[in-house]
Amino acid sequence: MQVIGLRPKVQVSADGSGVVGHAGARLLADLADAMGLTAAYSVALRPLRPRGTGHDPGRIATDLAVMLADGGEAIADLAVLRDQAGVFGPVASTPTAWRLLADVDDKALASLRSARACAREVAWLQAAEHGEDIPAVRAAGRILPGLVLDLDATLVTCHSEKEQAAPTYKGGFGFHPLLCFLANTGEALSGRLRPGNAGANTASDHITVLDQALAQIPDAHRHGTDILIRTDSAGSAKAFLAHVRALRKRGVRTFFSVGYAITEPVRRAVRAIPDRLWHPALDQDGTLRDGAEVAELTGMVDMDGYPAGTRIIVRRERPHPGAQLSLFDQDEGLRHQVFLTDTPSCGGGSAQFLEVRHRGHACVEDHIRCGKTTGFGRFPSRDFAVNAVWLELSLTAIDLLAWMRVLLLDGELAAAEPKKLRYRLLHVAARLTRGSRSLRLRISATWPWRNELATAFHRLAALPRPAG
Repeated sequence: MQVIGLRPKVQVSADGSGVVGHAGARLLADLADAMGLTAAYSVALRPLRPRGTGHDPGRIATDLAVMLADGGEAIADLAVLRDQAGVFGPVASTPTAWRLLADVDDKALASLRSARACAREVAWLQAAEHGEDIPAVRAAGRILPGLVLDLDATLVTCHSEKEQAAPTYKGGFGFHPLLCFLANTGEALSGRLRPGNAGANTASDHITVLDQALAQIPDAHRHGTDILIRTDSAGSAKAFLAHVRALRKRGVRTFFSVGYAITEPVRRAVRAIPDRLWHPALDQDGTLRDGAEVAELTGMVDMDGYPAGTRIIVRRERPHPGAQLSLFDQDEGLRHQVFLTDTPSCGGGSAQFLEVRHRGHACVEDHIRCGKTTGFGRFPSRDFAVNAVWLELSLTAIDLLAWMRVLLLDGELAAAEPKKLRYRLLHVAARLTRGSRSLRLRISATWPWRNELATAFHRLAALPRPAG
């Protein structure tokens, strides 16, 4: 029997020098500067620094976003950056950061959103400068033209009394934010913090979040580009769909693909469909999906009040273990899902393709799951306004990670989730040395992803900077 070797014995002391942790997070801080985000935040928050003394509010906001992207969960986690001034420079204290969040009112919050939109435009221009277009979304083995926006709400549990926290429909207590992500890149375009008892299908909230998301898209892409809006059944309100359609009058080519509740008229229509009108469903790679079929119900269900050209499509399949089934599903022995879309049948809008395109909306669940580890999984304050600012900064943190993947990384890391990026790149230790009047960050020669991180820093240094 082979004896397992013992680990070498070590003696531990707290007297090291020149060694820094979370060295990879400097990449995010420099990326924020290269995008012009820090400067834009400084302009947006300049009224909060009337005497021009102390820490720059824009720099504090950027440091908070970097901390959240790095995996921090509380304002006190700024200490990770602050206590390593050799790498991150002067970082505000926890009380200073608290005061900034408390001072941001609705006007300043709107300015923060505008600043983030400006930084996004720079990031997209830098990607185009390097010949890298915004990644395309694929469905059924085909490339979807334009951009795809996914809206969805989620529940965030609160374990203490916070302003506007309320009981949720799942029996919990907390908030019910509504968010919008860009499926092409994983960027977090917009979000709205809401009480826990906010309605899932509130049309006004969907309209607000969508409008804020569209404002984040650079003009060159917002106009003249197809923009698909996907939601679950909470987005099927007639007022919201009418708003999506009305955006075309403003030069924004929007289309919708939204879930729809299985009502009694829908059940009757499903039962009335002849078997010959059911067609095999597709998987995301374009192959046939085993045990699933698609049919179109357009003309069989009253769509009065919905935008002209609205189509209704249903998919049925054998339920997988753990699937949530309605009484209708149990009676039929199959799971049914219905959605609405205004994509016309001409030009490749077959029911099979549109169904698999809509099913891609499920990726928003991954974006939300990752977002909850990047800031909005917990809110730090009893004050609702402070938590709303925290949500905005968490969206910025998600954007920083997305821009890093698109602009600086290749291969597996270019599609990695935040947890993997933190474990492999952001949390790496390094040695800080000085020579020739410059600082040098020396990553361990044995770290498996040292070359990827060094290459990312080199690519960042080569990015063109915005004028001014």
